[in-house]
Amino acid sequence: MGLFSKSKKTKEEKTENQVPWHILSDISQLEEIKELSMSRPVAIFKHSTRCGISRMVLRQFESTYSLKDEQLKLYYLDLLTYRNISDEIGFTFQVLHQSPQLIVVKNGVAVAHAAHHGIQADALEKHI
Repeated sequence: MGLFSKSKKTKEEKTENQVPWHILSDISQLEEIKELSMSRPVAIFKHSTRCGISRMVLRQFESTYSLKDEQLKLYYLDLLTYRNISDEIGFTFQVLHQSPQLIVVKNGVAVAHAAHHGIQADALEKHI
């Protein structure tokens, strides 16, 4: 095995840590998010598909995420495709735009947010 050889993962290893993403692609979903957050926490992960740092943070997040969909509903936003939704998230939840960014919503308001390398999947557990 060479120094730069990639380790091959089996199909089981790749699917072992599936993140229960819900795609955020319509601005009307923000009202649904506010309503749902009254009964369970919701998180929105804003990702820039052209940014290397955002890609690295997303991979790290996905590799350590362990919550079930019933515990926290997790939305994924491609902010380059849906910039209007990203702007509305900032306005609705009063959070300054950053990328990548993770926003936690409870009872209709943002209760926590992190950006860049401050995004840690295990930090979500304290919001359950």
